[in-house]
Amino acid sequence: MAYSLDSSVKIIIMKKLMSLFSILFFFTLSLAAQAQAEEKTMDEPLTEEAFEFRKVENKAFKDGEFLKYKLAYGIMNAGEATLEVKKVKKKIQNREILHIVGRGYSVSAFDWFFKVRDKYETYLDEEGIFPWLFVRRIEEGGYKKEQDYKFFQTEEKVEHVQKKKEYTVPHGIQDMISSFYYARTIDFSNAEKGQIFGFESFVDGEVYPIKIKYSGTKTIRVDAGKFDCMVFHPVVQQGRVFKRDDDLTVYITNDENKIPVLAKAKILIGSVRMELIDYKNLANPMAKR
Repeated sequence: MAYSLDSSVKIIIMKKLMSLFSILFFFTLSLAAQAQAEEKTMDEPLTEEAFEFRKVENKAFKDGEFLKYKLAYGIMNAGEATLEVKKVKKKIQNREILHIVGRGYSVSAFDWFFKVRDKYETYLDEEGIFPWLFVRRIEEGGYKKEQDYKFFQTEEKVEHVQKKKEYTVPHGIQDMISSFYYARTIDFSNAEKGQIFGFESFVDGEVYPIKIKYSGTKTIRVDAGKFDCMVFHPVVQQGRVFKRDDDLTVYITNDENKIPVLAKAKILIGSVRMELIDYKNLANPMAKR
């Protein structure tokens, strides 16, 4: 039996889907710069003053990792998202860099009422697991946005390239994509139920506190297989898309990779979910049954 949704409900659904996509990037958790512009940005000298960068032990991901997810509304496939890690030859302040690209896009069946073509990039410090450059190009339902942030970690500031505006931030501040990878380096081996983990990310001109609550373990089956997982609920802020902590649940592999295999959210009509469908070049064996 065919059915239809009015335009306001369609918009709510797609906003929820894209919010789920973004939050998954946060690990609670919606176009790459052109080559010429990228080379110019990466070649620009940054501050050379003496500075002691932090070091973060990372066993969770490596060069070449690839993750692919599907987004669904009820039983309908609404979109897909990918995340890919690549080592680059160029350095920033003589430091090794990982280039990470996240893409989100609606499938053709959903394009007719809310077409999504999003691309997020971060240039991540390999040793400190913090960003030097963030590039965001989104197209959502006719709305387009370009947003580039330069992170001056030695000066504790961020520059919004398009607006030519600077913001004061703490050292090691994350962006939307780097948050996902930094969170995977956190040690949850001694986590207790109800324990909250947090850090800060720079999102849309604001320092945004990301908090996730550990809720135990569970075995989950998705298209990519059956996995032993840790269960987390993002601690939401008032006024955000999700009203309560338990409106969104994220299941993370209970291994050293700490990969989200499933995220599901309650909405006004039905539910939305994002689940792992493919993975390649992982740093460690998966907790797969």
